[in-house]
Amino acid sequence: MKLQMGLGALLVAVVLMFGSVFVVSEGHTAIVLHLGRISRVNLQPGLHFKWPLVETARIFDTRLQVLPAEPERYLTSERKDVSVDFFAVGQIEDARAFYRATGGDEGAAVDRLAPIIKDALRNEINSRTLQQAVSGDRTAIVRSQLDTINRGAATLGVRITDLRIKQIDLPTDSRVIDDVYNRMRAQRQQVASRLRAEGEEQANEVRARADSDRQVILAEAERDAQKLRGEGDAEATRLYAEAANRDPAFYAFQRSLEAYRAAFDGKHSSVIVLDRNDPFLQYMKADR
Repeated sequence: MKLQMGLGALLVAVVLMFGSVFVVSEGHTAIVLHLGRISRVNLQPGLHFKWPLVETARIFDTRLQVLPAEPERYLTSERKDVSVDFFAVGQIEDARAFYRATGGDEGAAVDRLAPIIKDALRNEINSRTLQQAVSGDRTAIVRSQLDTINRGAATLGVRITDLRIKQIDLPTDSRVIDDVYNRMRAQRQQVASRLRAEGEEQANEVRARADSDRQVILAEAERDAQKLRGEGDAEATRLYAEAANRDPAFYAFQRSLEAYRAAFDGKHSSVIVLDRNDPFLQYMKADR
């Protein structure tokens, strides 16, 4: 009997000993509840004691945590619909406030933080155009709202150290994509029309310059041809004159042959009626 009582007392002592000791790891903090009411807070890493049965310890992770969020749809200043995918990085800063606000439930903290972050982003996106939101400095969007977010997060005992926008998309079920494509298409068409107009203008200039050069070349060629023809005619006249002066009879004979050839070329059916003593026929007479 005494042995059983001793073993029972030892068991109770072991239970009480283990129930009165707890360990806080690095990167964590703890609070102690005395009958459900907070008695000690922000306990540092190490070995700690509490009264068994009447005190309980709650340990919280104070390391940086990534707070996931679903993509949220916002309207720009032009009333264009965009989908913003983001995430926040935060940590528990005040264990007392965190426990009082959420009961120590990290999921509840994330659910309460999400509207605060989304409302802050909404204010920034609403004040920007679509181009500024998509292609602008995303760090500036976050930086201007981080203090506002932390004022709301402080009521939960949490501090947001960073907020990052992963991407900003155009929702596939909205008219924004069509509007963007139509605007891009219109811009490309304007560029194409401008390039075509510039090309046509340059082509007209080239054609006009070519036509002008052609006229100049033709005029110069005609001038040179007239000059050469004139020089040839002059040379021929000179040669004919020399030949006529050297042998007038032969010159007369040659000119008569050319006249005969022109008159009797066989291409015409005309009949020439001449007197037998006509000088035109002087070289056709047998006595010559």
